[in-house]
Amino acid sequence: MNHTFKANQPIGIFDSGIGGLTVARAITKLLPNEQIIYFGDTAHMPYGEKSAEAIKHYSIKIADFLKFKNCKMIVIACNTASAAAYRSVVKSTGMKDLVVNVIDPAVEYVVKNHFRQKVGVIATKRTISSNVYAKRIEALDPVSDVVQLATPLLAPMIEEGFYNNKISQTIINSYLSKSKLSKIDALILGCTHYPLIKTEIQKFYGKSVEIIDSSEIVAQHVKVVLERNLLLNELQPSRFTFGKKSQFFVSDFTQSFEETSKIFFDEKVKLKQFNIWEE
Repeated sequence: MNHTFKANQPIGIFDSGIGGLTVARAITKLLPNEQIIYFGDTAHMPYGEKSAEAIKHYSIKIADFLKFKNCKMIVIACNTASAAAYRSVVKSTGMKDLVVNVIDPAVEYVVKNHFRQKVGVIATKRTISSNVYAKRIEALDPVSDVVQLATPLLAPMIEEGFYNNKISQTIINSYLSKSKLSKIDALILGCTHYPLIKTEIQKFYGKSVEIIDSSEIVAQHVKVVLERNLLLNELQPSRFTFGKKSQFFVSDFTQSFEETSKIFFDEKVKLKQFNIWEE
């Protein structure tokens, strides 16, 4: 099915919770003329503990909602959903290359910039068990050395507002001290929640390890895809008015989501609770 999109239509972004706000912020800073519609599936967070079939079901339902909202592009701002449901979302929406996941741009960056170095990946259980980063990096660079570690406490910890404090630093240090991650040259933050603790992770490693934040890499990729499809919005005034132009939906209201969104955007973000599962 063919779709005709216009440059002034919004970009749809979804995640299991607040983590995708890191991607939303990066996209809007790079592309200030773009409007976004964000959906945080807080009712089912964390996705990292769910089955692949459940994640596909959630993702397709949310993608349909964003398509109904007239979005010209859908960004799966969740590593777990990107690994489990990307192809399903592409198929269900029929939007082909206008569906963007957060894994492939990061993989391309790693292969280009860390040739034959030891690269670590930290992510949810579901993302790590899918082995998606190792498979895709090694497919492009068979001699690369990729080590992966599931860090299941981190996303729920961040979702509850525990970051940049002694508790979070202790948990982070415990994970990063595992022998599996010893002598790495770079570390991929394989969950969109993790840029919120990037400073704490960098504190553990100092300057010896490059911390790869996929949110900025994904934003650059989004720009390339929009330009390639002649969908980059150049019609609106070029100024950063994120909260005023954009819409934020959550499937279940949480206080930490609202508080964290204020930290991100230096302004109050109006959250709309919308349970698509009852529609």
